[in-house]
Amino acid sequence: MRGLTNKVVIVTGGAGGIGSAICRRFAEEGAIVAVLDINLQAAQGLASQIEQKGARANAFIVDLADQNSVNAAVAQVEQGLGPIDVLVNNAGWDRAGNFLDTEKPLWDKIVAINLFGVLYMHHAVLKGMSARGSGKVVNIASDAARVGSSGEAVYAYCKGGLISFSKTLARELARKQINVNVVCPGPTDTALFRDFAGEGERGDKLRTALTRSIPFGRLGQPDDLPGIVAFLASDDANFITGQTISVSGGLTMAG
Repeated sequence: MRGLTNKVVIVTGGAGGIGSAICRRFAEEGAIVAVLDINLQAAQGLASQIEQKGARANAFIVDLADQNSVNAAVAQVEQGLGPIDVLVNNAGWDRAGNFLDTEKPLWDKIVAINLFGVLYMHHAVLKGMSARGSGKVVNIASDAARVGSSGEAVYAYCKGGLISFSKTLARELARKQINVNVVCPGPTDTALFRDFAGEGERGDKLRTALTRSIPFGRLGQPDDLPGIVAFLASDDANFITGQTISVSGGLTMAG
């Protein structure tokens, strides 16, 4: 894709299933990848794998629930790699449970990571992009935000807020030539999904039911996501902003 060579790209949750696939794709496109994750060892392992293939990647620790940690990580990226050209807000966390059976401590953790953490990243990165008059943001939300998902009420609340926030930023920053778009994965076979589904008979039933409901007849895989993310970050998407795109095997078809 055009325009990704030597671009500095931040990917939050970069050591996870979808995050690592996104990092590898940007590296293949010639970008300089900043792998941000709360698990520094995993991030370092991924960065090492990328560099062994001849690309450039650095690992940075970040706790998205802590604005000071976010600001420090962004400053370290800019000091070590240069101005940030692309921000991919991929990190997320959830724990399944019917809303009325959950309590505030769980809500606080879900909101801190999925909503406030993303706000902190935008605030830290977009000031530089705005001053330079260029940049791309790709936010990873969820189809749970578009159609709802039983057992994920607070997570869907956060991701729905992220979609609305992204559209507003897209309008505010358009004159600065900054593109802000959203990608919504459907059910994807990641550690987060396995944690959500649970083990044993319950998990097997949920996986089977979802597989049957997806027109393509399978769960998404991490490698299904990086193509659209890289496209939205590339020069090929320079005139696309404020859009929300589902990657769900046809489970969600929204106009």
